Amino acid sequence: MMVTNDYITVNGSGSGGFGKIEEDYIKRHHKHDVHDHQCSSSLVKHIKAPVHLVWSLVRRFDQPQKYKPFVSRCIVQGDLQIGSVREVNVKSGLPATTSTERLELLDDEEHIFGMRIVGGDHRLKIIWNFSNFISTSSSKLQNYSSIVTVHPEVIDGRPGTLVIESFVVDVPDGNTKDETCYFVEALIKCNLKSLADVSEHLAVQDRTEPIDRI
Repeated sequence: MMVTNDYITVNGSGSGGFGKIEEDYIKRHHKHDVHDHQCSSSLVKHIKAPVHLVWSLVRRFDQPQKYKPFVSRCIVQGDLQIGSVREVNVKSGLPATTSTERLELLDDEEHIFGMRIVGGDHRLKIIWNFSNFISTSSSKLQNYSSIVTVHPEVIDGRPGTLVIESFVVDVPDGNTKDETCYFVEALIKCNLKSLADVSEHLAVQDRTEPIDRI
């Protein structure tokens, strides 16, 4: 388990590092069939913005760049229903330039979003350098899928949102499970931080509703 500020990260299928509420959500919505050659992890983020604002960003399969800082462009094939595919252009500095992703889950009532990477030029090689890592082009990153759920909560007496993102991915040749999870978690944390920043800015503009309207 790793705890960093308001992030809680648990590798593997267990959820012992979470509170009971988080554990219940993970058991209900974040089920991954993890094989021996794969790694999986779940991350939690608390956002000071109401659920409807956070979900309005998360659900936009056609516009991930609204909050994902590494996405420069997105083109969608399909009608934004389950099975639709998007071609994402990734900004320089990451071990990929394109990502082809399929929409697997989109539940506006339960606030569940799921996607799977089905193509692109993802590559991953992690070289440990004491406190950080360096990524270079090497083994292909395959069979990546993720689930994001958002849930209402109260933060400092105001409507807030609990976001949980989990993933499963193959461990590339030459890397360990810990190295692979470390890299993917770092990217997800950047996305969740950006999601919080954008959502909280919108919440200020939106004049967050009273607590009794959650």
